[in-house]
Amino acid sequence: MASLKEVRNRITSVNSTMQITKAMKMVAAAKLRRAQDAILQMRPYANKLNELIATVSANTEVGAQSPYTAVRPVDKVLLIVVTSDRGLCGGFNSNIIKATQALINDKYASQQKAGNVTIKALGKKGLEAFSKRGFDVNKNHSEIFLKLSFEEARKAAEEAMEAFKVGVYDEVVLVFNEFKNVATQIIRTETMLPLTADVDENAAVSNTDYIFEPSEEEIILDLMPKAIKMHLYKAVLESNASEHGARMTAMDKATENGGELLKDLKIQYNRSRQAAITKEILEIVGGAEALKDS
Repeated sequence: MASLKEVRNRITSVNSTMQITKAMKMVAAAKLRRAQDAILQMRPYANKLNELIATVSANTEVGAQSPYTAVRPVDKVLLIVVTSDRGLCGGFNSNIIKATQALINDKYASQQKAGNVTIKALGKKGLEAFSKRGFDVNKNHSEIFLKLSFEEARKAAEEAMEAFKVGVYDEVVLVFNEFKNVATQIIRTETMLPLTADVDENAAVSNTDYIFEPSEEEIILDLMPKAIKMHLYKAVLESNASEHGARMTAMDKATENGGELLKDLKIQYNRSRQAAITKEILEIVGGAEALKDS
């Protein structure tokens, strides 16, 4: 049985850890509220824009003229993997990394064997994980969450768009966590480029008859790049909200587990204390008996 001092030290340590996890939960909850508001406001706009692009591309010939709709044999692939900069958020990052690895093994095994799969990591955890595994990792914009904004997402999207346009990559795929609620994040794999009629599973293609002003070509070719940039920005916002939700849940569970451990330690402490008191009493009684005998 551990000594009283050891148990006391462990109790103090668990109490300190619980204070930290409680504080981290509160911070995550505050950040989650802002991140959740941002993505809930973004979704209707992004989905409607995707629906518009999907509808127009399906019903007109102008969309086929865009360099971002070019469908080519997939020899070179860019995977944009969105993770977080920090840990302590449960399986948030590990699930994305495993999903990306599974995607490569299942769909892009031949490209990976030929060295034609590039990882663009948005988030330090993804950068670290895939660098250690020997992947070709694009480090640009890996620190996007240090100053999260549409401007930063736009720069990352434009880099990928230009590379696709000139033929460096034949396909660009997004892998990220979609925010559902505090306890649930859904891993999504979406094709960012080439832009097709099914750019978004939630975008229903309708038979709406549009009137174009000033011209069909000018509007469509201007909207397509915006839709692609918005697609990436939406994925980053989804991941940001998911991260805070996952961290809040993880810290809540850690605090709960700390409470259970604290109960066990207090029981152990009381038992050790009782055993020490009993031992002292026995020693006093034994000493008294020895004096009587002498």
